[in-house]
Amino acid sequence: MILFPNCKINLGLHVVRKRSDGYHDIETIFYPLPVTDVLEIIVRKEPGGPSIHLTTSGIPINGRPISNLCVKAYKMLQKDFPLLPSILIHLHKVIPSGAGLGGGSSDAAATLQLLNKIGDLKLSDIKLMEYALELGSDCPFFIVNKPCYATGQGEKLEEFPIDLTEYKIMIVNPGIHVDTGKAFSSIKPAVPVQSIKDFISRPISEWKENLVNDFEKVVFNFYPEIETIKKELYHLGATYVSMSGSGSTVYGIFKKEKEIVHSFPDHYFIRISNSSL
Repeated sequence: MILFPNCKINLGLHVVRKRSDGYHDIETIFYPLPVTDVLEIIVRKEPGGPSIHLTTSGIPINGRPISNLCVKAYKMLQKDFPLLPSILIHLHKVIPSGAGLGGGSSDAAATLQLLNKIGDLKLSDIKLMEYALELGSDCPFFIVNKPCYATGQGEKLEEFPIDLTEYKIMIVNPGIHVDTGKAFSSIKPAVPVQSIKDFISRPISEWKENLVNDFEKVVFNFYPEIETIKKELYHLGATYVSMSGSGSTVYGIFKKEKEIVHSFPDHYFIRISNSSL
């Protein structure tokens, strides 16, 4: 069975407060985009061997296979469903890691969904989201996979339809891996005067001055190259530009009829896609 786990961008992101457990509460809107990895899972036929075997291709994945979120998703379900069959997983990575696009979380959510079908577990989306939360705070979003207003650590989700059908979105990633923990530790949380909900309902032409990602000041200070990308996307005629998550991807929202001729370096990861799945 095959799924194509997609990425997301953040439309605005406020770091609201630091909690007593050391984590942070945020406010954002997760928006899915049709830029995808490829995930295939098949049931292992031959007897013996490990219960799960992971192979990968595409963008290299750092770390041991046991630390991969797809493997963790299987091991987690196996504890509750011991009869889950042994499987082979192949993951072809297209979405850059450490890029603010949620690629790893999306792969994990897709693994849960495929295992639910393969094992005939009959888990509801609500239950799948509970499992997903154990793998990452933005992982439940990819079970919903529709534009959502997110609070808490990103796990409290409210579907929030946004019409971007007149636009296309360009994402640009310079290959910089931003340490999310370092970004959070360098930011000063603050409750915003107005909610992102208020800003997002305004015309996109007004987002530039109102819809902000709190991580930008911190990350731009560490990596000026990322700020340069934002400036260049506005120079190319984007209606709105922002960094996604804690970086390093920057996206620009362009009118569909706008021709985009850029001169970003060849090693940058660049995709131009429709504004919705």
